[in-house]
Amino acid sequence: MNPTETLLLDSGVWVAAKDADERFYAAARALVFDVKVPVAALDLTIYEVANVVGSRWKRPDAAREMCRSIPKRCGDNLLSVDDDLVDVAVGVAAEHGLTAYHAAYVAAARRHGWTLVSADIADLVSKGLAVAPDAADYP
Repeated sequence: MNPTETLLLDSGVWVAAKDADERFYAAARALVFDVKVPVAALDLTIYEVANVVGSRWKRPDAAREMCRSIPKRCGDNLLSVDDDLVDVAVGVAAEHGLTAYHAAYVAAARRHGWTLVSADIADLVSKGLAVAPDAADYP
């Protein structure tokens, strides 16, 4: 990876950075907190993180904190879903048997030439559509 290459982190990476029991905890924390690594996220990432941390883990304060930190960490690389992204995501979803959520990450990474980093081994990494957090090569 080029040291200035942007990494599109899916919600699983952000969540893994907060869960010490998560397989990719250390690698996810390195990606999320190393400000020398340019990262990106989708606006839907914020809702996915809120769902896991706030609803599933029943930690609404932690969810609010995380959801506020994602836009700050990503800066101008927080993407809103638009019509073109939806069109491409629908095609990616059909081609690879993915949910629209997963496909949106793939579509955004392709659009911007970013590396998609995901903790979802079964749906994204195993299909060659993303790299796992511990495989994301960065300085």
